[in-house]
Amino acid sequence: MTNEIVDITIIGGGPTGLFASFYAGMREMSVKIIDSLPQLGGQLIELYPEKYIYDVGGFPKILAKEFVANLVTQAHYSKPEILLGETALTATRDGDHFVLKTDKGVHLTRTILITAGIGAFQPRKIGLPEEISFEGKTLHYSIKDLESFKDKNVLVCGGGDSAVDWALMLEDIAASVTLVHRRERFTAHETSVNQLMESKVNVLTSRAIKVIEGNDGIVRGVILADKEGTEERLPVEHLIVNYGNISSLGSLKEWGFEMDRNSIKVNTRMETNIEGIYAAGDITNYDGKVKLIAVGLGEAPIAVNHAKSHIDPKARVQPLHSTSVFS
Repeated sequence: MTNEIVDITIIGGGPTGLFASFYAGMREMSVKIIDSLPQLGGQLIELYPEKYIYDVGGFPKILAKEFVANLVTQAHYSKPEILLGETALTATRDGDHFVLKTDKGVHLTRTILITAGIGAFQPRKIGLPEEISFEGKTLHYSIKDLESFKDKNVLVCGGGDSAVDWALMLEDIAASVTLVHRRERFTAHETSVNQLMESKVNVLTSRAIKVIEGNDGIVRGVILADKEGTEERLPVEHLIVNYGNISSLGSLKEWGFEMDRNSIKVNTRMETNIEGIYAAGDITNYDGKVKLIAVGLGEAPIAVNHAKSHIDPKARVQPLHSTSVFS
């Protein structure tokens, strides 16, 4: 246990947490970042490092891993202490600060900002008994390297943004790309769906995988079935499953927050119902909330500025513009 009390401890090292670290530096706050993952970047690095992001201001498109690299550089402005592979367990008020216990130690902090995204997550699987034997070899829940699919026959499963985006990105790399969706309608952005329908990707809807064929971890093909039970075999070499993630807030759910299902309720200051603890990004909910990276990046400065005012009531909530700070 260290005796030094930091101004703000950020739980979660994804985009929102990283930008919050930078902004806390702008407000001359001491910062600590704690994340249960082994590296910074959250889901973007764990699941989508090779995926392009299109909906962040100033970047017509940017690879997730490059976006995270920029955020990490920016986050270091506050000279944060970064603790990876560490999970927050409890937070107890002790006078003017919190005693934050993790699975690896105890930390003292005046305020806490939770930017843990969807919490701990694991991929939603197909649900077939043979699935596990192909995982990590030719069955994938995320893509680390697009080039590993070069000249391969690839099947992408899912109808959301990730599935559609991966199918489009693999179109000019793989020998062939087929996208299979269990339903007729897609949940991906309309623009992406239109691009998909105009692409070379073979799109099959209202079908589900019934059997994965292969051996020694190598997928050879799949058997698909439609709603009527009609089956067809499709030869493939790689299977990418994008059915979303099963998430859990873990011990955070026991902190006493006012919750809305799996989200922490906050007000317009990003304050939770526990004084001194703030939340921002996908982990939060409020009336009109939209869960986007761009929204989280906007919520981070709101939380930090109000945390600064909480620590020092004489401090202005409205900060100087960055052009004044860095001039």
